[in-house]
Amino acid sequence: MKNKDIYRQLEVRPQRRLQFRGIAVAMAGLALVSWMGQGWAQGWAQGRPPELENSPLAPHAGRLTVTPPDQIPVDRIQLPPGFKVEIWAHGMPGARMMTRGDKGTIFVGTRQIGRVYAVSDNGNTRTHRIITEGHTQPNGVAFRNGSLYVAAINKVMRFDGVEDKLDSVPAPKDLTKDFGLPSDGHHGWKFLAFGPDGKLYVPVGAPCNRCEVHPDVHANIRRYNPDGTGMEIVARGVRNSVGFDFHPNTGELWFTDNDADWLSEHGPQCELNRVSQPGENFGFPRCHGHGIIDPEFGTSGSCDGVTLPAALMGGHTAPLGMRFYTGNMFPEEYRGSMFIARRGSWNRTVNVGFDVVLGQLSADGKRAAISPFMTGFLDTAQNTFWGRPVDVLVMPDGALLVSDDHNGAIYRITYEG
Repeated sequence: MKNKDIYRQLEVRPQRRLQFRGIAVAMAGLALVSWMGQGWAQGWAQGRPPELENSPLAPHAGRLTVTPPDQIPVDRIQLPPGFKVEIWAHGMPGARMMTRGDKGTIFVGTRQIGRVYAVSDNGNTRTHRIITEGHTQPNGVAFRNGSLYVAAINKVMRFDGVEDKLDSVPAPKDLTKDFGLPSDGHHGWKFLAFGPDGKLYVPVGAPCNRCEVHPDVHANIRRYNPDGTGMEIVARGVRNSVGFDFHPNTGELWFTDNDADWLSEHGPQCELNRVSQPGENFGFPRCHGHGIIDPEFGTSGSCDGVTLPAALMGGHTAPLGMRFYTGNMFPEEYRGSMFIARRGSWNRTVNVGFDVVLGQLSADGKRAAISPFMTGFLDTAQNTFWGRPVDVLVMPDGALLVSDDHNGAIYRITYEG
């Protein structure tokens, strides 16, 4: 049985617990080689089988120049009846994670271009500024009590009183030593969010595709006091989370997680997870998805005691930013559900993702059903894409903002009935 056929079977029957080790010999021809077995291959190529050395599969290069609004085909975006989308802000190459200041400023992190933007809403138009630049992937942004927190791969910064100083932002307070985060480049870009407990939550990704990690150092989600003290690990076995939010009623942490590359075109599937109690183990590197034992790092029983996903998000779809919908503009059935941006695949021949999906909770609040919401970025007939949703943000009026790092734009979704 071919590796891709195994994953197709798993996608149809996701609850069935299967063990790969029993078919490892049959799969050896597909060379499920890990990062450890490849002589420390670099970056995204870690785990690539030798026979795929000349594969065209590779991460899509991002645009680092301004995309004019007339070159963003927003009319191709499809939404459920009654919803409307518009380009809300543009001209910000690499725009990714978003947070809102107390006075309405939208702060936007980036990766490769090394900038943080501030977007001001002037009514019918928006203006933006670069408030800091020259950093190593300053992806994570969060706002609390007048201060903007920014996390780059090798730095944590706090900009105090920033909304009153947008034209000339002073140097930030450097909190890097206080937080003591690892500075690995691979999966080292951060997401930031303050929880209902007032703590700052930070993910630390695995510094590899698949490898052994120290569970107290990598592949976890942590929380800190805002000054960097009091670190606690709230989730372990998390390969690469770049988005989470807290249930508006229970306060439970829900997060997205990107699973491994190069094992199959169809999986392991990316995940949506729920933390019911601090310290839960979500499986990496031994257990994937709904109980799939890793062919190299897992053994019989590796999935025992692992918290399985609340929902599977598709193989290589790259689910990133997510938010619970807490507004009043959208119809009742959307309230309390999650909007999740899937940036889209690179490690499979047929592209998937490149959309925003809706996650609606089960009656017991422990699982979620995933359905399309914002589509049209992907041309399935041509296997091409023109945009990549990265993050979502609910505005005070109930509108939904969606960032697109491919076009350097932010879209605004409203409901008109």
